[in-house]
Amino acid sequence: MSTPRSRESSPQFELFAATAPGLESIAAGELKALGIKGRQEAGGVAFDGNLDRVYLANLWLRTASRVILRLGRFHASTFYELERRTKKLPWPDYLPESGRIEVRVTCRKSRLYHSDAVAERVLAAIAKVAPSGVDLRVSASHGEGEEEGDASPGQTQLFVVRIVDDQCEISADTSGELLHRRGYRQEVAKAPLRETLAAAMLLASGWQRGDPLVDPMCGSGTIPIEGALLGRRIAPGLRRAFQFMTWQSFDRQLWENTVAKAREAILDSISGISGADRDAGAIQAATRNAARAGVATDLELSERPISASLTALPDLIDGRKAGWIISNPPYGVRLGEDADLRDLYAAIGSALSRKPGWRIAVLTPDSAMARQMRVELRSRFATQNGGIPVNFLVSEKSGRIEPTTGKNARNRLASEA
Repeated sequence: MSTPRSRESSPQFELFAATAPGLESIAAGELKALGIKGRQEAGGVAFDGNLDRVYLANLWLRTASRVILRLGRFHASTFYELERRTKKLPWPDYLPESGRIEVRVTCRKSRLYHSDAVAERVLAAIAKVAPSGVDLRVSASHGEGEEEGDASPGQTQLFVVRIVDDQCEISADTSGELLHRRGYRQEVAKAPLRETLAAAMLLASGWQRGDPLVDPMCGSGTIPIEGALLGRRIAPGLRRAFQFMTWQSFDRQLWENTVAKAREAILDSISGISGADRDAGAIQAATRNAARAGVATDLELSERPISASLTALPDLIDGRKAGWIISNPPYGVRLGEDADLRDLYAAIGSALSRKPGWRIAVLTPDSAMARQMRVELRSRFATQNGGIPVNFLVSEKSGRIEPTTGKNARNRLASEA
């Protein structure tokens, strides 16, 4: 590795925290909490900074998918221009000592429209300065979104090339594996929820440390685990590696200082966060995932049906804090029939009406279906989960619009008891 530069001499970069569509404002709020002013753009948040912000963003952002660093931006309408300008970029600082290199190219509305040919020129420029241990036998991949794709740190260095209207941008991925891979979720249940999306639900809901939190359909435990990490201020990237750690410009001392400060920020254990699922295998997976995340003692995980979970909600007598049910209910595939799904939502609403002080937040592809709860809901964000468009709906206050008089809700609860 080359000798690290001090923070004062470290150059300023254009950085970009890529997110799933719809999560840009939440990521911008996270950056603001870190003391970083961001500019929301489609698909993420742009911000400026030196290496310390590269490290800080990767370590702390809960809703971003990756952090990329702009190496250069220039006009390129011919391959000669592309080759000449590409050779001048500071490649050595952002190359690993060994591993693979992948170039992802997007060309739109430009004279340089052949993405494979563009990738070949970029790889040729890298080859001139790459360490001997780097494997350049890679194929270019093509994708529109900087949030997409994945790589393992130390194995693949991703460079993103975009040519739009003859303007070329070349960026280096700093993250490696997508940031939702915290390292703890090694076991999943059916229809798993990405950690970044679970964190977005918690941050957008209004839930705060100290508020009771229940996910009665927790699967492998992502929402309760992310709640514990958030409530204890445990940096989500504390247990994983990042691609920037393989760079020749990696400042190990700066990184160790950043990690040390993150460890000092961790709060004591908390209580009041629970998850349940009727699938015993899911709860076993959730328990092991929580242990890997370091929050096993902060959670109550149990095998029980939704009806029992809702019945067991504690009464909030003092009224000083809200209780939260935050969940990702089935989308219909697992239940098979729309009628069953309507009954499920109605049952949740019926139980909620008997528990003053509790609020609900659900991720759903069908807002009309969620209205079966007869709770006043408002959308906090819209995105996609597993390729399915979904809305995150949050009750503005506890209580129902009107009581449920039909027998379906009662039958649903009785059938799951």
